[in-house]
Amino acid sequence: MAGASPTFEPADRDFERRTRESFARQGAMAHLGAELVTVKPGFVEIAAAFRPELSQQHGFFHAGIVATVADSAGGYAAYTLFPAEAGVLTIEFKLNLMAPADGERIAAAGHVVRSGRTITVARFDVHVEKGGRRTHCATGLQTIMRIEGRAAVRG
Repeated sequence: MAGASPTFEPADRDFERRTRESFARQGAMAHLGAELVTVKPGFVEIAAAFRPELSQQHGFFHAGIVATVADSAGGYAAYTLFPAEAGVLTIEFKLNLMAPADGERIAAAGHVVRSGRTITVARFDVHVEKGGRRTHCATGLQTIMRIEGRAAVRG
């Protein structure tokens, strides 16, 4: 069926715990006050509440904040499918900003498009929430590399 999301089988049965533990070690997400909302095979949602420190000059979420949360959503969506000993690094991503991120909260959903042995492609969609309304403010594609033999840094 065209447009249907693929179904993925994670290489690690304990993918959700491992993903949440990795996310908890990420200083950037902690600094932004972001939370890992949903973790499923090939799908992750990350959200962050608005704070003035995350804004640009017009009072919207800064595009760099939108990009950072989106990058993590796509990367962690890929990570859910990796073996337990693997790590994740973004190779590149393209972000299209479609509307001002004017709201109380942003939520970025990362979806794996194709998972390969070394390279995974994901897409992400970011919505901004304000007054009970959700606006699709950004979308993009990302290429992610699975890395082996590099222990995660623990802070």
